[in-house]
Amino acid sequence: MRETKSYICEISDRLDKFLSSKLGDTRSQIATLIKQECVYIDNKLVSRPGVKLKVGQEIRIEFPELKVEEALEVDFDVEILYEDDDLLVINKPSGVTVHPAPSVKEATLVDWLKHKGIRLSTISGEERHGIVHRLDKGTSGTMVIAKNNSSHEFLSSQLQDKSMGRYYLAVINPPLKDDVTVIDKPIKRSHHNRLKMAILEDGKNAKTMFKNLLLSNDEKNQLIACKLFTGRTHQIRVHLESINRHIIGDHIYAQTPKQEKSERILLHAYIIYFIHPTSKEKLFFKADFDEVTESYIYKKFNTESINEVISTSNILHSFTDSF
Repeated sequence: MRETKSYICEISDRLDKFLSSKLGDTRSQIATLIKQECVYIDNKLVSRPGVKLKVGQEIRIEFPELKVEEALEVDFDVEILYEDDDLLVINKPSGVTVHPAPSVKEATLVDWLKHKGIRLSTISGEERHGIVHRLDKGTSGTMVIAKNNSSHEFLSSQLQDKSMGRYYLAVINPPLKDDVTVIDKPIKRSHHNRLKMAILEDGKNAKTMFKNLLLSNDEKNQLIACKLFTGRTHQIRVHLESINRHIIGDHIYAQTPKQEKSERILLHAYIIYFIHPTSKEKLFFKADFDEVTESYIYKKFNTESINEVISTSNILHSFTDSF
């Protein structure tokens, strides 16, 4: 039987705005409900989210039944950094896609979450699995997963107000000239290659700060930390390409015969921070390198310096001092 909720309008308002305040969901999600013919005003089906409500009118929502999709078999392990009743913090492996798609044939992180029993329903009837933010397939590192709808909404709002963020580590070639480099250039999907994003004037604003951490022993490569102020697709890679720098192992933005090869792109979401949905405490979590990245870095860089420059305190202070 479909879940139903009813409300009486007490103050004249737009329908989508009224329901957004009552349900705690976004206006775009409300629009999806209306499009699915689930919303009624005084028993009459509604077709537009911008309908002006009158005081005393009854608004009824008949929620669609949840569609449950079976999970694919999972052949990878995911390191859990932290878990409680509200959320899960993981170290996503390189090579694992976050969301299923028609072009993705192998198991995804969502399949792994299904096997763990983390299945969140949305008001539109589609399953979501606590995915608050994404990482590219090749990128490893920290991700936070919501375990209930209220936590999902709370964590998602932090992406908007920037109280959630991540610090990335990457190995690039050639090295940056300055100790700190800030790139503030708009990003949009490339007109020439649909697999790539590009710097385009009519793109979405994007800002990244890069911090020099350590030169490789031969001084050809550089370990850097990256701080995102926006969350655009491939943002770090596109901004580096715009100044003719590339991440080792990047096969999309570094296609040159001389480019050094690596089993994976050496880009890692090292530290994540956010405010906990229940305790309201600001938390920080760090994800260690996988074997491929660790082997490369400890082979190419001074091992005595590595642990010092990638310590959590050094990364945080490096960016705080640069603002």
